[in-house]
Amino acid sequence: MKKKISYRVNDKTVEREYNYIPVRYIIAMLITVIEILAIIGIVVALCYFVPYFYIAAWITEIACVIRIISLDDNPDYKVPWLLFVMIIPIGGFMLYFLFYSRTLKKKYIRRLDELKNMAYHHDDTALFQKLHAENAVAHGQAKMLCNISEAHLFTNTRQKYFSIGEEMYKSMLADLRTAEKFIFMEYFIIEEGRFWNSILELLKEKAEQGVEIRVVYDDIGCMSTLPGNYAKILGKYGIRATQFSRLRGNADSEFNNRSHRKILVIDGKVGYTGGINIADEYINEIERFGHWKDTGLRLEGEAVLELTRLFLSDYGINVKKLPKKQTDYFPAYKVQGEGGYVIPFGDGPRPIYQRRVGKSVIQNLLASATRYVYMTTPYLIIDNDLCQSIENAAMRGVEVKIIVPHIPDKKLVFELTQSFYQRLMNAGVEIYEYEPGFIHAKSYLADDEYAMIGTINLDYRSLVHHFENGVWLYRCDATKALKADIEDTLQKSIKITPEMCKVKPLRALIRAVARIFAPLM
Repeated sequence: MKKKISYRVNDKTVEREYNYIPVRYIIAMLITVIEILAIIGIVVALCYFVPYFYIAAWITEIACVIRIISLDDNPDYKVPWLLFVMIIPIGGFMLYFLFYSRTLKKKYIRRLDELKNMAYHHDDTALFQKLHAENAVAHGQAKMLCNISEAHLFTNTRQKYFSIGEEMYKSMLADLRTAEKFIFMEYFIIEEGRFWNSILELLKEKAEQGVEIRVVYDDIGCMSTLPGNYAKILGKYGIRATQFSRLRGNADSEFNNRSHRKILVIDGKVGYTGGINIADEYINEIERFGHWKDTGLRLEGEAVLELTRLFLSDYGINVKKLPKKQTDYFPAYKVQGEGGYVIPFGDGPRPIYQRRVGKSVIQNLLASATRYVYMTTPYLIIDNDLCQSIENAAMRGVEVKIIVPHIPDKKLVFELTQSFYQRLMNAGVEIYEYEPGFIHAKSYLADDEYAMIGTINLDYRSLVHHFENGVWLYRCDATKALKADIEDTLQKSIKITPEMCKVKPLRALIRAVARIFAPLM
């Protein structure tokens, strides 16, 4: 099922076909709604018709409130659930049990253990000792990151920073043509168009040549961009594809815990990541929200091992049969003479990741900075903890600048973003809006030395719910290119003033209410 939409591309009008939401997604959503209503309905009926059952429900609600309060989760995330449980009789705690946390089946845990055993082995002890001798603060950041994400510290890796999607697109095509053994791709969004179609043609050619090709795309992220049976379509071309967390209509966390990762690995030697999805707006082939500003990173060398591990983990938990362990997936490939330290890492929901990895990286950058911290993000919806980290850096005299879009893709989300302006500005933070359009880049830079580039936004969905990935960089060439790009972007952005933050009472009220439930959005 498709619909036609017209877009302005430069001075031309381009007509494109887009998929409606396939029927299987609609059925899955209906099943989920029916399941939730049935469960709540049964409990309500028992309260009315079974003597004293309402006492059990009342005790359960109290126990639920006590549990939420006693959990180690961030208070910002607990408050909306407390409101749900306390305000909505019975239905509140039923929704809490269904959606609050991700539960793992034993089969799923066993699969994760198997995938860990299939991964590469890398002894970075000597490298950590070397980094400690150079800079104890950097050593501490790297050590903590590796501990909470189960990643490793690397050198011998060439980095290339892309300040715009069009540049990365050309580089990806060039590298794909050189593939000899395997190509792994994982993206939140893949959409038919110039970007994907040109990659698909190369994938078909490589598949015919015997190159192993595996693709993972998020089932909800591609709900309206690909046919519901697209994995089977790719299979006909010799491409092994799977949806991440296929939507089946289960009333659990499958709507929350999506894969927002962007990973391309070629022969285990070259890897790509960043904010760029495989869709035409990311290379400004079509215009949706003004000029689309996005960034990416190319890695070549031993750090690509971690991107390969992340991909195989996500692929492995979404297919019936695990791919066989192959040493070819993790080649001993180093780019000699390349300076700097690199840690590609993953992030995701509990209990797979016990700590908020991306948030911890950002907070460490803020805490260690002495001169400046620059951040670019499409969404600025942060908890009180992270907000204080940003404020503390600014109040220490660190120059903190944050760039967000001027033309939003989601109006309510943009209202929430703007609701943080005044508080941050009161602490000395400078806020900028990218005037030409929408900035989708997720980049963090401190003092010319530390940087993080990846898929991690400054919002609850990214920091709490989604599977994400990023690359921590210390004294790398890519940080120089990133700084030059951010400085150029600042010149194209509007600096927000206190007068711009004034809104009417009704709008302020809407923002206040929306912020309460922001962790659930």
